[in-house]
Amino acid sequence: MAQRILYDVPSLTIAYDYTDEWLYLDWQGNLTDEEVMKGALKLLELLRQERCTKVLNDNTHLTGLWADAARWGGEVFFPQLQEAGCRYFAWVHSPERYSQLSAQLAIQHTAAGIVFLTFQSLPTAAEWLRHQP
Repeated sequence: MAQRILYDVPSLTIAYDYTDEWLYLDWQGNLTDEEVMKGALKLLELLRQERCTKVLNDNTHLTGLWADAARWGGEVFFPQLQEAGCRYFAWVHSPERYSQLSAQLAIQHTAAGIVFLTFQSLPTAAEWLRHQP
């Protein structure tokens, strides 16, 4: 897959995938609410810049509980992401339970018009996202 890295810090790498025309996020480590929010705002900026409608959000390397950021994501961030053009969001769960709970909290707290689906594996998430218009 042909990717260009747009953002790279220890907690998050964001790349644009030319083959599938989506943004790929690879979260790393035990993150604070502040790190999650900062990364989310960078995603928003890059989604606008690349004019893309799909996000592949990989949490397989993520641990920790970030409930405040999850609530903020659902109530504030996801509506902004939808306004910026995001239509499909494939979310690959962390194997770590607290991180899964935070992700579920974020999705439960949003009414944004984005189709969210959660997955246990990256290949399955990518396959679903490829079949979205």
